[in-house]
Amino acid sequence: MQESAKIVCKICVFGIFFVILQHKLNIVIVYQIVNHMYALITGASSGCGYEYARIMASKGYNLLIVSNEEAIHEKAQLLRDNFPVEVRSLVMDLGRQEAAKELHNYCQEQLLDVEVLINNAGVYHDRDFLDDSEAFNLLIMNLHMITPAMLTYYFAHDMAQRGKGYILNMCSITADIAVQRLGSYGSTKAFLRNFTRALHVEMKDKGVIITDMTPGAINTGLYNIKPWATKLGLILGYIVQPDYLARRGVRAMMRGRAKVSVPFVWNYLLIWLVVLFVPTCLLRLIRKMGLF
Repeated sequence: MQESAKIVCKICVFGIFFVILQHKLNIVIVYQIVNHMYALITGASSGCGYEYARIMASKGYNLLIVSNEEAIHEKAQLLRDNFPVEVRSLVMDLGRQEAAKELHNYCQEQLLDVEVLINNAGVYHDRDFLDDSEAFNLLIMNLHMITPAMLTYYFAHDMAQRGKGYILNMCSITADIAVQRLGSYGSTKAFLRNFTRALHVEMKDKGVIITDMTPGAINTGLYNIKPWATKLGLILGYIVQPDYLARRGVRAMMRGRAKVSVPFVWNYLLIWLVVLFVPTCLLRLIRKMGLF
């Protein structure tokens, strides 16, 4: 009886060892297959951008992460410590019209094959258009329209030549909500959303997937929401964590989808309510009362 038990134990140990070994080999094989390919993520020093970088590294992609903050180098080291991929970090101001061309040139000079482009960099504000400076208005238009559009132009050409590529553009639910104090933000995101939808149709036959990620509120500190309101939003589900949003975005992109909206139900409920039940006269009243 004891001898039989020993044999069973040995078989179980061998089985567990074999499963672990097979899993390790699979990881190595997948990593070797995509090791030479890069994922380029903009605005990756924090929030959703950093989470996108973590996910792409977990899939075996080498990374080029870009931000206008020096903290990008620290995040690059964290990624190197946690994933067996090459990670390059670059400090660059993407709010300039020439930024997209410079970034593409950098990739060509460094011989980086970019298979995935995630246009995540952006700024948020709710302020009257005329209260913003000329510099800020140019920044938000460049960052949300010119730079992602031209990055798509340059890298989609490369991807089409290879017959494969993925591009994810971070749009916004505000693209469907024309309200005061969000004029420049919502309008620039509307451009990016429409641009992405059109390019999805144009490029899919060329092997290039272009996906629109339309988020609502994200728990990144970007919106200056009070802690109690953030906690309530997370409980009810109309505010989501950046890691959850990034997972949904990458999954939709890899599956070839044109669009993903997170959180789906709350986003469409808000759009439906604003479009149908908030006419311009009510918006003027809300403004007159000082509510928004």
